[in-house]
Amino acid sequence: MRVPDLTLPPTLAALLGKLPATPPAWALVTTLNQLKEREVLPADMSLLAGRRFEVRILDAGMSLHFTADEQRFAVDKAAGEPDLRLSANLADFARMMLREEDPDTLFFNRKLIIEGDTELGLIVKNLLDSVDWSSTPLSRFMAA
Repeated sequence: MRVPDLTLPPTLAALLGKLPATPPAWALVTTLNQLKEREVLPADMSLLAGRRFEVRILDAGMSLHFTADEQRFAVDKAAGEPDLRLSANLADFARMMLREEDPDTLFFNRKLIIEGDTELGLIVKNLLDSVDWSSTPLSRFMAA
């Protein structure tokens, strides 16, 4: 199944942008922690510890903030600039997670914006590339 090249309609984006970001951020960190515990996400947490991250879903008007320590990911409730910001439309994030597009291709096609600490961005990009999505529920979509 190929993810269509669509953006969310402006009315839906306006609605989503007004919703609190904590529930989706909590869902994101819960998923990251489960993937790490199941060794699907081979994260060296010492490289991520103390760092602040933002995932900005451009067409949804959402920003998800999280942080990491030596053991886990957590929702980041502190104000201020993140160490690393990844920005893209929802469809482009889906393509990346389903391995239809790699982060490098999205970046060079200006569909994925990476801002902040360059070294941390490379660590995260390599981490995303190393995930074995076939051992997750996403594998059902990848096979279709």
